[in-house]
Amino acid sequence: MSKELELTRNIGISAHIDSGKTTLTERILYYTGKIHKIEEVRGGGDGATMDHMELEKEKGITITSAATTVFWKENKINIIDTPGHVDFTVEVERSLRVLDGAIMILCAVSGVQSQSITVDRQMKRYRVPRVAFINKMDRMGADPFKGIADLRDKLGHNAVAVQLPIGKEENFEGIVDLITMKAYYNDGGEGENVIVKEIPADMQAEAEKMRAEMLEAISMFDDQMMEDLLEGKDIAEEAIHNAIWKGVNSLEFTPVYMGSAFKNKAVQPLLDAVCRYLPSPTTAQPTKAFDIKNDREEILISPDPDKPLIAMAFKITEEQFGQLTYTRIYQGTLRKGDTIYNSRTGKKVRVGRLVRMFSNDRDNIDFASAGDIISMVGVDCASGDTFCDDAITVELEAMYVADPVVSLAITCSDADASARMSKALSRFMKEDPTFHVRTDEESGETIISGMGELHLEIYIERMQREYNVPIEVGAPQVNYREAITTQAKFDYTHKKQTGGSGQYACVIGSIEPLGVDSEEEFEFENLVRGGNIPSEYIGACETGFKDIMDEGPLAAFQMVGIKVNLVDGKYHDVDSSDMAFRLCARQAMREAIRAANPQLLEPMMHVEVETPSEFQGGVIGDLSSRRGIIGGSDARGDATVITATVPLAAMFGYATALRSATQGKASFTMEFEKYAACPRNVQEDVIATRKERLAAMENE
Repeated sequence: MSKELELTRNIGISAHIDSGKTTLTERILYYTGKIHKIEEVRGGGDGATMDHMELEKEKGITITSAATTVFWKENKINIIDTPGHVDFTVEVERSLRVLDGAIMILCAVSGVQSQSITVDRQMKRYRVPRVAFINKMDRMGADPFKGIADLRDKLGHNAVAVQLPIGKEENFEGIVDLITMKAYYNDGGEGENVIVKEIPADMQAEAEKMRAEMLEAISMFDDQMMEDLLEGKDIAEEAIHNAIWKGVNSLEFTPVYMGSAFKNKAVQPLLDAVCRYLPSPTTAQPTKAFDIKNDREEILISPDPDKPLIAMAFKITEEQFGQLTYTRIYQGTLRKGDTIYNSRTGKKVRVGRLVRMFSNDRDNIDFASAGDIISMVGVDCASGDTFCDDAITVELEAMYVADPVVSLAITCSDADASARMSKALSRFMKEDPTFHVRTDEESGETIISGMGELHLEIYIERMQREYNVPIEVGAPQVNYREAITTQAKFDYTHKKQTGGSGQYACVIGSIEPLGVDSEEEFEFENLVRGGNIPSEYIGACETGFKDIMDEGPLAAFQMVGIKVNLVDGKYHDVDSSDMAFRLCARQAMREAIRAANPQLLEPMMHVEVETPSEFQGGVIGDLSSRRGIIGGSDARGDATVITATVPLAAMFGYATALRSATQGKASFTMEFEKYAACPRNVQEDVIATRKERLAAMENE
């Protein structure tokens, strides 16, 4: 393996929203010489380098993950700065899928928060080693030891401090390195100079005590160190580094660093730790691939630039000059002009241009090898596709994509803008696997679905800004149903026999509700005997009865669960016809349904909420207030899982309400369960609203 590959690090920076990920990335770019002026996430200037979208600069949040490459000492570091908001979790998911290591940031005041838990779950899913950085040590109420306790208690990490803060809050000055037993301070206008001094005398005793705790923890990964500690021998600095490396890469140890990115303090020691403890592509967890032609047999990938190419497209964005495909190369070498094979589509594509990304800027390159993260320009593919050369046909392990939880109805009255809206929606769906679009067949509305209201709000704003589409946003139409509750008889004669060819038909029978557990929406039984209705007209009768199922009498919703029994009837030798019996059956059905006490049914959703136990009472109370029927609750560690059946109409906006009620710590899943009768007051409201809606549509 090449020396360059051993000195490469592919890392992500992940944390809860507002923990300082982008601020830290900005300092890393400055200290590595990539930029020459530090910009802040909020406030004057051009905004942080990695937040290149206008919306990101305005809102002060990261919406899309951004990639860059920096050099620190002799190491090359490919960095992906990811969003913190749960609505953009797919950005974190697909980044962690292709990274070898990560920096997990915690706020020194808040400790482990809800998205920290989600990010940790994602890192564990892809077995990503990480170092922890407790940021914002300059803030009021900063307590790094609370963060360390949270890492242990809430996330189950073997987290141990390898640094000790010198002061805190406004008096935070620097850190003591417990490995070298030296004090580190930052000097210069932007903290670019690192000053190494002796440990302050009043901190010596505490530093020695914490160093002993650190050595005891890491000696679990080095038998010789454990023996030396028991015998009271001095421990060599290199032995400490080796033990920490083993612990981090086995995912059994999390070294904790601390500092203040905003105040330019203690960022450089974190960069040293990234290069020293996080794995290179040669030492990272091996990635799984499956041989498509050989019964999907699992094969091991080697980060060897001379072997056949295997690469993954983990993120795509549409740009003015074609699609930009962010790609991680796992094996082999990719060159400009190569023809590569997409194992999902089975098609070959030519790579016209390769670029190395720096946020929204890029540099052209001629080739990239195993272990690198680069972008291809103009290659049509989907997020998650595997590329390889002709020698092999493999598919890499897919990334996890969560199901959307929130939907909105959008309309665009301008015909020209509608075409632009369709183009925008197609692009967003291609770029973001958690963004779904469908057309409601009953209302004709376009329904967009995503991970949260902010997620959808951002896409609506992007359509308005980037595509100049005037969009009207409303709640999606709930697809109610109508059903009968009692049996009713019909005896109807359709007669039109004045002048010319006439129409005559008579049908006699009954309708009855199918059982609530029946999956059939409509059943028809022919009980006519003696040829009172000729057999050639029976089909027309069934079609006539079925026609009325499309619109019920209450609010013109689809009808379900009706059985029609055709018992008897009459016909005329000359005036009877298919059309006569179809029209007769329609009118008979209409009258019978009105007599069968129709009612409105609403879709009921099976909802499962996982919440910290302290919020259990509030969550149950809120579900009950939404007309939910609580099915039960189950304790799982520190969390409680509550199951309930809740009307869909009451669940809009629930994601936001649940986050607010549980400090963002709860999550929920929702899926359709059944249709059930609406309460009388709800039925009246729905019918009134539906009539207004249909009247408005007729007037347009």
